[in-house]
Amino acid sequence: MGDARAHGRYLAGEVGLLAGVSGDRIGQWARWGYIRSSHSDGEPRVYSFEDVGEAIIVHELEELGASLHAIHRAVERLREREQDEWPLQRNAARLGAANGSVVEFEGDEAYDLGGPSLDEQGVLEVADLRRVRGCLERGGWAACLHPELRHIEVDPGVLGGRPVIRGRRIAAQEVAELAADRELLHADYDLTDEQIGDAVLWWETVQGFEA
Repeated sequence: MGDARAHGRYLAGEVGLLAGVSGDRIGQWARWGYIRSSHSDGEPRVYSFEDVGEAIIVHELEELGASLHAIHRAVERLREREQDEWPLQRNAARLGAANGSVVEFEGDEAYDLGGPSLDEQGVLEVADLRRVRGCLERGGWAACLHPELRHIEVDPGVLGGRPVIRGRRIAAQEVAELAADRELLHADYDLTDEQIGDAVLWWETVQGFEA
């Protein structure tokens, strides 16, 4: 297995750091069909940057109150309709959650992706899901929690998609782990205190997701 359109290569724990959940949960979501493991569905599963994008939207929909059953139903319907393996990202601007369901907005109407149109009283207006997809490129779920992060970048073409210092091929985790020796990071890595501080905040935040 392997999708030529997929970029970057991540194991479940690495996906979890970016999507804001544990690696075990990522594995469950893949086995149950909420997300794909585009590069390999054997053990260990290997995920792509696009799969991480789907996972971060699944997490947000859950935060907004959609049940996992409703999310699964929505993903299946959208995949069939769009003929796209990553349908949540394609439709992120039109999706929301109401009464435990995933809804799709069309003009002034909102439709339960598992059934009929919802009346206005039943609709919970939610933020454009493109926002959380955009967080991925700035460090993942941690960037959603800390919008002040400016120096973390996730690009599937850089270090295999690992979070790095923006514009540099230096892993954010490595910087955070060396942060006690700032003189080394200043002299040998040419990093600023702001860049180091963002790496430390990012790493401290994502370590909590596994717990």
